[in-house]
Amino acid sequence: MSTVATSHTAVRARSVAWLLLAVPGAGLLLFFLQPLLTVAWRSLTDASGAFTLANYARLLDDPGLPRAALHSVETGLVTTMATILFGLGIAMALHRSRLPGKAFIRAALLLPMLAPSLVLGLGLVLLLGRNGLVHRLTGLPTDIYGFPGLVIANTLYGLPQAVLIISAALGRTPARHYDAAASMGATPWRQFIDVTLPRLRFALLAAAFLVFTETLTDFGSAVIVGGNYRVLAMEIYSEVVGQLDFAMGATLGMVLLLHALLSVWLGRLAKRRQDSGDASPGRALVPARHAGRDTLLAVVSLAALLPMIAVVGTVAYVSFVKLWPYQQSLTLANYTGMTEGFGPVWTSLGMSFIAAAAGTALVFALCAGLRKAPPTLARPVQFIASLPAAVPGMVIGLGYVMAFNHGPWSGWFHGSVFIIAACSLYHYHAQAFLTMQTGMRQVPDALEDAVAAFGGGTREVLRDAVLPFTAPAAISTFFYLFMRSMVTLSGVIFLVTADVGLASVTVMRLDENGFLAQAAAYAMCVVAAGAIALGAMRLLLHTLKERRHVA
Repeated sequence: MSTVATSHTAVRARSVAWLLLAVPGAGLLLFFLQPLLTVAWRSLTDASGAFTLANYARLLDDPGLPRAALHSVETGLVTTMATILFGLGIAMALHRSRLPGKAFIRAALLLPMLAPSLVLGLGLVLLLGRNGLVHRLTGLPTDIYGFPGLVIANTLYGLPQAVLIISAALGRTPARHYDAAASMGATPWRQFIDVTLPRLRFALLAAAFLVFTETLTDFGSAVIVGGNYRVLAMEIYSEVVGQLDFAMGATLGMVLLLHALLSVWLGRLAKRRQDSGDASPGRALVPARHAGRDTLLAVVSLAALLPMIAVVGTVAYVSFVKLWPYQQSLTLANYTGMTEGFGPVWTSLGMSFIAAAAGTALVFALCAGLRKAPPTLARPVQFIASLPAAVPGMVIGLGYVMAFNHGPWSGWFHGSVFIIAACSLYHYHAQAFLTMQTGMRQVPDALEDAVAAFGGGTREVLRDAVLPFTAPAAISTFFYLFMRSMVTLSGVIFLVTADVGLASVTVMRLDENGFLAQAAAYAMCVVAAGAIALGAMRLLLHTLKERRHVA
């Protein structure tokens, strides 16, 4: 009898394990792979559905499209160089200097993470546009539209991520390397050249590819400050929304996807080489006092961070101006009398909560199921789960329009908050998946075996062995998905309808129609929601840490 019961328990455990994989796996197939393959197929077919390469041949017929591709690459290269130089300087200021006010630097770096890229573009227009704040205060002619605006906006947006990657590599560089160099008479400059830079080379490469990919695929900044300097993301939007040419939109999307895939693959390769360094870096370096070095790093940090603060601060100021730029008296009317009320903000909050809650549950189930899955199954699933990192949001959004706005799914999904939440979730699925996998690696296998040996089923193993170790990762995953969903634009721009509007899209619409003060008010609502979410995440993580410490 006990043998039969044990057999039933084993069968039930295997069934639950397969279920943990099947549900999130089905989600990936339906809401990620299917839209992606739909875009690829549409780029290779004509209106009747027959196979053709004519769509790709059309790319060469229109001189504007190769020019847009060249503009995208130019902007990406210059932005990447600027971001890496400033990112290296700020990371050095944080980890290799005795500068005061490092908390201020870290706080300033949070600003781009709380705001969509279009908010930074909007801030640049309000600050340095033809009727911007600088022009009105000084009378100097200012014009930020085009290439300079795109480079500045994308540099500000990519800077926090570059600093994060470079800082992690600096933290893994042991102090003994510097001690050895100093004992051989190396000056601080020689130590930087011979120790720091070689240790950072793969981190710099990983950060460079990340920034290049994000710049190449960014839509928010491009639509606000791009002006007549057209880039690929703007061409896709024009083809689909302006000309309803979905075939050309899909073709341009595939071109953008190929660039992004190559860049992400190279970035991952560089990051893997960086991660294969010292597993135990040992004693961290305590920088010695050096006035010249600290002054230089302070200048670099201020040069990068003051524009960031000025841009977001200008958006906050203009959100209280009665009618920018003509009536600059301060008022709350932009908040109390919003054109569309708080509806888009509430919709964004609800959509973001759905994406975060569903995403955390699905990613947790997927990672838990993969722990016991055979390698032949686990490897392809891990690849597909990480693939969204290489797919531009605009391509995913275009795939959703083609896959779900027509055919048998349209009645269920068209104009639905749930489909927008799904698009946002699978746009940011890779980062959430990697975060949860990192948490899963903290779970001791012996503890799982112990719970199972005492008769615990899959539910008890997850509750008593897995969840206590993955709770911080689950909290981080939830708030990451929530904050990203609040600021997303490129992934959902094709999915909003007259009945279902989002705050980020409303900012873009109001800017296009010249209602800059109201656009700024909606933008600040998004920033405030992100700041509250970030505070809540830190509070929860701190509380969890304190409870563990007491226990």
